[in-house]
Amino acid sequence: MDLLEYEAKELFREMGIPVLPSQRLDHPKDLKGLTIPYPVVLKSQVHMGGRGQVGGVKCVENTIDAIATAQTIFNLPVMGEYPKVLLAEAKYNADREFYLAVTLNRSVRRPILLGSQQGGLEVQKSLHKIQHVIVEQQFSPYYARRLALKMGLQGALIGAVSAVIEKMYQLFVQNDLDLVEINPLGVSAGGDVMALDGKVSVNDDALARHPQLVSRMTKLDNQPLEGEPSAVVEIDPEGQIGIVCNGAGLTMATMDLVYQAGGKAGSFLNIDGETRWDSSPTLLKQRLEQGLEQMIQSQRIRVVLVNLISNLVSCDEVAEVIAGFLNRRVPTLHTLSDIRPDTLIAQATKTPWLVVRLVGSRCDRAREYLATAQMPLVESLDEAVNLVVSRVQ
Repeated sequence: MDLLEYEAKELFREMGIPVLPSQRLDHPKDLKGLTIPYPVVLKSQVHMGGRGQVGGVKCVENTIDAIATAQTIFNLPVMGEYPKVLLAEAKYNADREFYLAVTLNRSVRRPILLGSQQGGLEVQKSLHKIQHVIVEQQFSPYYARRLALKMGLQGALIGAVSAVIEKMYQLFVQNDLDLVEINPLGVSAGGDVMALDGKVSVNDDALARHPQLVSRMTKLDNQPLEGEPSAVVEIDPEGQIGIVCNGAGLTMATMDLVYQAGGKAGSFLNIDGETRWDSSPTLLKQRLEQGLEQMIQSQRIRVVLVNLISNLVSCDEVAEVIAGFLNRRVPTLHTLSDIRPDTLIAQATKTPWLVVRLVGSRCDRAREYLATAQMPLVESLDEAVNLVVSRVQ
């Protein structure tokens, strides 16, 4: 589970990592009680990246402009996700921007420190310049200074950046995290450093040992995280294929296979995987049902590929949700004779074809459920992709 930026910076502040004065905003009217002097930067708090490119980060000079800008950002989706909270933060004039991270090297099963003098948006263009140091034994300041030197830092910057790396590592270990990232670490003309943006990924399996992290993730409106899936993301106005998957990796892989087979994905929907800390069978089935309803709203999507890998929810339970959805959307066979042909054609054109591929337990029973809705279960992903592309063509 990824924390939002303002949640990550709360951890940074507690650990002694330098962060700017900031204030959480639950509503544009909260700006009337802003305690930070203008100019301030308003930031959309979403889990998706790329918010700056779509207008989710704006600098404002006064309260009137701030309220109008906040209203715009609250209604601005970033990869289908709408913010429920904004962060108002003091403006910082950075002379340079660095990249720092602490994560796990799963190949050697050891923590690894990452750093580069190219931070912010530039880090994506210069991945080959990211330096790394594997923490092979018990951590000591030596590892942090070694990374600073490999980054090419000199003088007082070595000590300033090393101190931040040490605190990042302490935060990483003490909370059993998967990732602590600062991008960018701003450096002023005087050599002061400041964490201008931060990302913290929590290890879901370790949450039982860290109830304080759970409380941070559930305190939006004092409610648990909601169960509905993210909104459908439109990606190609010419695409006629919709993709429904569970998990970001599976979604991207499925999209790649569709394009390789000559198809165009018009939209996709990730209903989230089973590794979320709040996952439950009921919640996942609810996301799937609501996700299918969202996906078929598009008038240009002709075929929907449902590709799910399920463990927490067995395949027959998933198939039961899909079959129930189809039976509600499409007339059953014994009522077709009662429907006028023009009405049936109109209803059929409004409901895209579904191609279903499931991986998990009790697939035989899943096949039986889908057979009642005249929907075959495709075992091979390649076969499912080819079937989807041929249906469109």
